[in-house]
Formats: sequence, C-alpha cells, structure tokens
Amino acid sequence: MWAVRFLFCSIFFALLFASLITSILYLKQGALSLNKEILEALFLVLKFWFPIALSFSILLALFRGLKYVFNKNIYHHKLVLLDCKDNFIDDIGYGDLVKVFRKWLMLLVWIIASFIVVMIVVIKLFTSLNFLLFLNIYTIYILILLAGYFSLILLSSKFKKIKVIRC
Repeated sequence: MWAVRFLFCSIFFALLFASLITSILYLKQGALSLNKEILEALFLVLKFWFPIALSFSILLALFRGLKYVFNKNIYHHKLVLLDCKDNFIDDIGYGDLVKVFRKWLMLLVWIIASFIVVMIVVIKLFTSLNFLLFLNIYTIYILILLAGYFSLILLSSKFKKIKVIRC
C-alpha cells in the first residue's frame, strides 16, 4: 500500500509542479489564444518539465509517505516512534519525522547504490550495452520502490527510536 500511495503522490505532485511551471511560462509569453500549435507546444513544455518535477516530488512523496507508514496499522502491526524518554508518540506529525526521515533517506541511498552496483555487474556480464542507457529517473523510481520495501523492513532494527508493536 505504501508503494501505491508513493506512486500516486509523487506523480500527482510532479504533474502539479510541471503544470504550474507550464502555466507560468504560458502567461509570461502573453497568454496567446489557444490553438492546436500552442497546445502542442504547451504539452511539449509540460513533457519537458515532468521528469524534473518528478525528481523533486519524489522527496516530497517519500516524506509524506513516511508519516502514512507510522500512522497506519498494517496486518495488526504498527511502527511507533519513541520520544527522548522512550514513550510512544501517539499522533506522529511531520515535525516528529525530520530526524527519522534523514536517516531513512540515507538508508534508501545506500540500498539504491547497492542495487545500481548489482545492475552494473549484471549488465556488463550479460550484455554489451552501455549502463548509462538504463540509468534515468524512471529506473531510479523503480529502484526507490524496491529500496523502500527493504528499508521499511530494516527500519525498526536499524533505528533505536522506532519499534514495531502488535495491535
């Protein structure tokens, strides 16, 4: 469920940011009357800005998704965050997740880096293609989804202030 939420949230924010940038550029150019050529040009501008906006919206979606993971019961288990006195924080807000997010993001980076190393080895061993052909925002997006799965499993064992409790 986390992956679906992450997917829709990041695509929504990327479309929102790309549409906003496209609208601002359209208005700065004088807001000409819409015809087929201008609509095609606006679509090309939106298509250009979408991967760039996706890069930024992924971070926003990861941060929002982390709050969702902490506030949701998953198969009668729940991740809980402990405060400084080892008490459970009942309603976790975004301010409580800043330190956890930084550590989780670094864990994601290391897992994704290991996936990329494995991907390089597999591509070099079994094909004659260049590795850089496969490395784009969409491949990294898939690697983030895979790394997110593994990092959520490792989250409670890696960080002392996160526990898994049975509900």
